[in-house]
Amino acid sequence: MKFVKSLLLGSAAGLIAVGGAQAADLPVKAKAVEYVKICSLYGAGFYYMPGTDTCIKFGGYLRADTILGGAGDYNFQQGANAGSNNRLTNYYFSRARFDFNVDTRTATEYGVVRTYADMIFSWDTQSVTGSNPSANPNVLGGSATLGLYHAFIQFAGFTFGRTVSIFDAPWQSYPAGGPDTLPGGSNHVNGVNQVAYTADFGQGITASVALQDETSANGGQSNLWNVSSGTAAGFVTGVYGANDWGATRSPDIIGQVRVDQAWGLAQLSVAGHELHSAYYGATEVTGHPSDKWGFAVAGALTIKNIPTGAGDVINLQAVYTDGATRYNFQSLFPQSFFMFSGTGVAGAYQSVGIAGLSDGVFGAATGIDTVKTWGFRGGYTHNWSPNWASSLYGAYAQLKYGDTGKALICANFVALLAPSAGAAGCNPNFNFGVIGGNVVWTPVKGLAFTADLSWSHLDQKYSGTIASPGIATAAKPAAVYELKDQNSVSMMLRAQRNF
Repeated sequence: MKFVKSLLLGSAAGLIAVGGAQAADLPVKAKAVEYVKICSLYGAGFYYMPGTDTCIKFGGYLRADTILGGAGDYNFQQGANAGSNNRLTNYYFSRARFDFNVDTRTATEYGVVRTYADMIFSWDTQSVTGSNPSANPNVLGGSATLGLYHAFIQFAGFTFGRTVSIFDAPWQSYPAGGPDTLPGGSNHVNGVNQVAYTADFGQGITASVALQDETSANGGQSNLWNVSSGTAAGFVTGVYGANDWGATRSPDIIGQVRVDQAWGLAQLSVAGHELHSAYYGATEVTGHPSDKWGFAVAGALTIKNIPTGAGDVINLQAVYTDGATRYNFQSLFPQSFFMFSGTGVAGAYQSVGIAGLSDGVFGAATGIDTVKTWGFRGGYTHNWSPNWASSLYGAYAQLKYGDTGKALICANFVALLAPSAGAAGCNPNFNFGVIGGNVVWTPVKGLAFTADLSWSHLDQKYSGTIASPGIATAAKPAAVYELKDQNSVSMMLRAQRNF
């Protein structure tokens, strides 16, 4: 019995040991892995953020530009020192840019909550200023820049933050490509801080209102000349006085109505813009002019499905402004500039074209005299095949000072620059036109190579000659210069990969 009992106990112990070993070999239940899932609610490229109901999309582009005969990244030849037309003028300009954007969307009981941010990183050729290399750090090397073009939240029809203006046409200032300096409408492609609301009435019909901080746009507002501070050195660069804005008082008030359907798009925009100056002099006791309101009105039209080919499109825009010049000569258009070239006038060293832009003008103890402008631009794009497209575009605009503002500017013109034609040779008004075209080759989806050629013309209204004090940054000596219309021809070569 003792032997049997020992055998049974041993067998039981063995079974327990075997059972324990087998239990130890069983896999432990793993924690669930959260895989990234495609979000099809908002189009291609969106994914659910793991563990949330928020969809996210990353995108952007990488771009390489070379500009021949321009100023900066596809500007016309103006200012120091593209407009100098001498040994300080770059024959070419290059830019490498990386753009990165992040788009998130979340469905809620109030509708979609969206956030969007767009950041750019650029490296540009630097311009040369001055004629002494040892004192000029910009002769060699380049310039790195970081930009935030868009950063906004959208919720229940509202937009809070930085993005394009509702006043703008959908194509900004590029109706069919072209340089950054087409007049004929606004352009806030670099963004402007705002609060906006859009009501959607269905059938592609929307209406929007916005409060917009124009001082936060690229370059801010146009000039508000206080001619009491005008100097000869400033005048010959297109600076007719102190840019004498006061601090912010009222944001720009914008309204827009749009119809966007299969045939194309039609849009009407209006803007109210307050002119609030600082003081006549250096201190409060000198007084100041009363505030004034300027305005702008613009219409835009897109025509699609035209008989010339699938995807062909015509974009048109026209604008009128009074005291709101930036809504015509837009945020990337220089607000004061000069352009030099040769002359055939005996006794003149060279010729020069001068342009100064402004919302208004005032002098000692005067009110603000607003500046009026009008302009239009348009473009036509034709698709020759899925891989080839070409475009033609043009723009034309006029700027006109009021009688009081013109008289204030011309009094300085005569006193400071001794014009040969006297007061009769002074007229700060001007017209500006651009025509051009481009060819785009898209060998594969998302990769494009562009060649864009443009001609810009400054039709300035000054006449005769002036005794210029010279421009040190442009290596221009004090001499007699002919006042003359000027031209610029520029070409952009671009390679761009979108992702």
